Amino acid sequence: MRAFIHAAAESIRRHAVLTYFGLVLLISYGSFALLEGPTVLRGGIPGAAITEEALFPILVVSVAVVGLALTGVVSGRRGVRDVFARIGRWRVGVGWYAVALLLPPAGILVVLFALRAFVSSAFTPKLFVFGFLFGLPAILEEIGWMGFAFPQMRKRQSALAAAITLGALWGLWHAPVVDYLGSAAPHRAYWPLFFLAFIGIVSAMRVLIVWVYSNTGKSLLLAMVMHISMTGSLVAFAPVGISAAQETLWYALYAVLLWIIVGLVALRSGTRLSRMQPPHSAADLRFERGSAPGGRRLPDMALKGAIEGDIGVIADARRDLAKTQAGLLQ
Repeated sequence: MRAFIHAAAESIRRHAVLTYFGLVLLISYGSFALLEGPTVLRGGIPGAAITEEALFPILVVSVAVVGLALTGVVSGRRGVRDVFARIGRWRVGVGWYAVALLLPPAGILVVLFALRAFVSSAFTPKLFVFGFLFGLPAILEEIGWMGFAFPQMRKRQSALAAAITLGALWGLWHAPVVDYLGSAAPHRAYWPLFFLAFIGIVSAMRVLIVWVYSNTGKSLLLAMVMHISMTGSLVAFAPVGISAAQETLWYALYAVLLWIIVGLVALRSGTRLSRMQPPHSAADLRFERGSAPGGRRLPDMALKGAIEGDIGVIADARRDLAKTQAGLLQ
């Protein structure tokens, strides 16, 4: 039994990304099949109540739970602690908070006001303040997407390639529930086009989330903030009473605008999506999880004799060094 468990753990470590997406997609599509399959087979339309009360929670919670579980298998307790440390990484530039909070709604409003001016007043954005609460599940989602999946994908790909791939898979993960998103749901004949537009939005937004994450010392908190802003803004500013065709149109144009922004970011920051310098030594890599605010690396004190970062990090590092020295003297 121990040999089997050890072999399974090794297999997961070697195929961490495949295991993660295999599990979360299986839960996503499998839950839909169990809850809504009988209705679909009878030719009916899946019920919104079941989706909102059961399917959405299952999908969101599973992303976080699977991510934390696999983090434990792949990186042990230290890896799990690192996830929560990145959630607590809040001391970053105010400008990055502005980007994370304001870029999604700004893009939506630009598209909707342009359509209102040149196409129809039906595209007038509405303000549903409580709509931003619909973004809160992003807190759990990002534990899986950026807490586990992206760092694992980044080992084999550039940040840009990993972000695009993660964004596309993130979009596919939504397939069982995507037809309940937006104010024109269900989209019926426009569902395929609406789904493609939605994937365009989330894949571009994932690149922008990775960009913010990579330039804020790997702040998982900022990734959560931007995800909350994205989802909340789609609900809060969505025009009411529009047709499925109209909703598909504005989603598609929003996706185009986001990809234009992604292109500008990539031109400026390159495939690393960051202008920060990578660590230059194994010592820097070992201390990567203790990065100081703003992305500065904490060097190994035993080799360099100094620490950069905030007072709390310095204190923790000094305690670790004291324990190491005490062990050497025994």
